Amino acid sequence: MQGHRRVSIAGAFYLLTIVTGIFAQAFVSARLVVSGDAAATATNILTHRSWFQFGFSIYLIEMACNIAITGLFYDLLKPVSRSVSLLTAFFSLAGCTIKTLSRLFYIAPLLVLGGAHYLSVFNAEQLQALALLFLEVNDQGAGIALGVAALGLLGAAAQIMWLLVFGVNEQRWREQASAAGMGA
Repeated sequence: MQGHRRVSIAGAFYLLTIVTGIFAQAFVSARLVVSGDAAATATNILTHRSWFQFGFSIYLIEMACNIAITGLFYDLLKPVSRSVSLLTAFFSLAGCTIKTLSRLFYIAPLLVLGGAHYLSVFNAEQLQALALLFLEVNDQGAGIALGVAALGLLGAAAQIMWLLVFGVNEQRWREQASAAGMGA
């Protein structure tokens, strides 16, 4: 796959990451989760169970796109600096891992509020509070992941700025890309 095509694909994945993240947060989570009100949140989740599950699926698509972006940027930028490209990919994948794991806390309220027999030791208010706690942990984990991902994004941005300001010796880049097995 040629370099300019990879850049276009990375851009498409980047746009999809942003759109899915905004959609899941603004049109699913924000409409179902009532800050500080465990009972209302639990009612919303149970009333709109399939919408809540859809939000989880959208969050997972967001992360899959983010992982694809990481791979594409690593591949595109490694001829510029293999070590910086690898470090950038590491931070980005660490952020993706943290955020994906935090999303397990997003879906956990369905388990807590699902009425399983083993949860009968808790009263309804306790289960609702626990569901809201899981959603808070999800938000905290996503926030932590953004900090890690920001470091990866900063590294990629630095490489991109280098390319924009100083450019690249296209013949040398093609030689390094070919040597790296990219076949540019």
